[in-house]
Amino acid sequence: MTTSSPSPPDYEALLRTAGVRITRPRRTILKILGEAGDHPDALEIFRRASVIDPSISLSTVYRTMRLLEEKGAIHRHAFGGGPSRFEQADQGHHDHLIDIDTGAVVEFRSDRIEALQDEIARELGYDIVFHRLELYARKRRQA
Repeated sequence: MTTSSPSPPDYEALLRTAGVRITRPRRTILKILGEAGDHPDALEIFRRASVIDPSISLSTVYRTMRLLEEKGAIHRHAFGGGPSRFEQADQGHHDHLIDIDTGAVVEFRSDRIEALQDEIARELGYDIVFHRLELYARKRRQA
């Protein structure tokens, strides 16, 4: 089951309240991130933003992503030890399946998996505070 995509957060307002100046390059980066339907890494965000504004630097992308992560607006993932990839933090809990051949990331939520994790933690004498589930998979070949 795939999660639905909510409207993008107001990254500009968040950064302004943190005292960060919203420059034209930063506004372009925020637009790209807000419209991303995938889990882009910093280089991909840079590539997309450079199409709109060739003056954008990769260091501005990294600084902006760091600020957004510090403010809790985005989550950073390093799927399989690869480059850090980002997603909006306000999407609600979900897990990820990563296609090891293409790098595609599929979001899903399973009540059965959530219940099983809770059951296992309880049996071991724990309450889950936080968890992250990543499944690494390969597409089945059609017979």
